Parts: sequence; C-alpha cells; structure tokens
Amino acid sequence: MADHNLEGQLSNFAREHGFRSKGHLCVALVVTQHANKGLPLDPDQLVTAGGGQVAGLGKSAVQAILARHDIVRVLAAEGGRTSRGSLGNMREYVAFLNALGASTDLDAVEAYWIERVREFFAAKPFRVNLDPSTGVRAVIRDLIEQAMERELEVPGVQYAGAVMQHLVGATLDCAPGLGQIDHNSFSTADAPTGRVGDFAVEDVAIHVTKLPGEAVVGRCRDNLEAGLRPLIITRGPGAAVVHEYARRHTIEHRIDVFEIGQFVALYVYHLGAYSSEGRRSALGRIVQRYNEIVDEIETDPSLRVDFRS
Repeated sequence: MADHNLEGQLSNFAREHGFRSKGHLCVALVVTQHANKGLPLDPDQLVTAGGGQVAGLGKSAVQAILARHDIVRVLAAEGGRTSRGSLGNMREYVAFLNALGASTDLDAVEAYWIERVREFFAAKPFRVNLDPSTGVRAVIRDLIEQAMERELEVPGVQYAGAVMQHLVGATLDCAPGLGQIDHNSFSTADAPTGRVGDFAVEDVAIHVTKLPGEAVVGRCRDNLEAGLRPLIITRGPGAAVVHEYARRHTIEHRIDVFEIGQFVALYVYHLGAYSSEGRRSALGRIVQRYNEIVDEIETDPSLRVDFRS
C-alpha cells in the first residue's frame, strides 16, 4: 500500500468519523499502539474489566506516545479516558485498522495522528474585535457564534459551553470587590464535586449553559432549598426555555436569567466607566483573564481568544 493511499484512507476515516477532537486523537494513538502487537485487533480485548473504558487509555500512555515525537504539551488531562463515546470511537477505529490489513505501515499511521495532534495544538484562537460602531453585546454574541461554528467543524467538542463558562468566570474575576473565584475545567461536572453551580459568589449559585434543560433548573431548585439564589447565564433563546422548565417546578419567579452578551456588556460598561477607551480597556482585561484561565485549567489552547481593538 502506497503511503499517499494510506494517508488518504486515514483522512477519509478522520473526516467521516469526526476524529479531530482531543478525545478522538487519544483513542487513535493508544489503539494504534495496541495494533503494533498485530492485526487484526479484537475490540472486546481493548475494554477494561469494568467494561466502561478503553484499556490503556490514560494521560501517561498518551503523553508517552507524544514524547517519542518530542511533544511535551498535554493533549488531554485524562488522556481521553473520560471522553464520552470513547468505547464507540475505539470500535470504529479498530474496524478501520482491521480492514487495512496486517501489512499496514503502523509507523506511518502513528505519524499521521501525530500530525493531527500538532494541528490541534496549532489551531487558531477565537477572535474578539471591538469596533466603535459595534455594541459590546454583539461582540460577545459573535464570539459565541465562532465557538458554535467550530463545534460543527469538530463534532463532539463543546467549544461554546467552554467559552461561555470561562468568559463568565473571567468577568467575575474582573468585577470590583469580588477577588478571584474558583474555576474548574469545562468537563468537570457539578454533582461529583459537590459544587452548587459553575460558580458560587456569596449566596448566589451561578449556572452557565449554552442550552438550558430541565436538569439545570432542577439544580436551581436544589439551590433554593439550600437557601441559595440561583442565577442562569445562557444564550438568547435560553431564557424562554428556562422559564418553561421553571414553571413546571413552580419556581419561575425565583430564578434570575441573563443572556451572556448582556451579562458581560453590563460589566464592561461598569468597569470602563462608560467611556470608549474604558470599554476597550475593560474588555481587554476580561479577555486577558479568560486566556489565563484557559491556560491554567484547560488542555486545548484553541480555546484562547485573540483580542483586537
């Protein structure tokens, strides 16, 4: 099999099955390493004893593979272990490798995925352009739309949710008198950690969600029972959805809801003392803090934002 033909088949597989996210790349690297023991592979032998994860899939295994190619950056904090659908991804990829056959050049296969990892790390950041003719709210909406569009390009990765969470966190960090609050990676769920929401400020439990569902309203109900004030920050269409679910729980008058562009814009105007230069400076500070948070707790550098004014 010619190398260019192999690369073409790998490219087709990656495109058809969405193997571009960090979780998918981790699976591809680890399963390719398993294949060095010989093809065909039995996918049932690549499942842990508990049946819930891919055998050998973890941060240390993935980083060891990357280290052979002089890559030291962390691809995924858990090596893709906690990615939803990793077992299904593994089975799809095993079927693909088995179809290629035992004579496949696995070094070339690994090299292909390594290049995809390099591309992943080199992904361009999102952009924020503060034009004097454009409102702050519209600027924030455009940033979220960029993230939504990238989700279409890289299925399975919740870019918009991550951008929204860390943008709200950065805005709170820049708010006068609050100090820095606790931040968690976007993949960290509230329930296992005992958190009351994405953020907790005094008696307010803040929930940031791209598309509200009954689950987040249920958490708001729990907040109320615990004596906390729930606040939901979402995209524009989310407010009506929250109201409907809250009405079913008879708490529609006890939950506050902000559209994220409105939430950030209010802080930008306040921090910037309502002047043109002040708004530019305030938004720049929020974006700077956002990037610091991404660098501290996320492993995907493409979540960063390039601020231009």
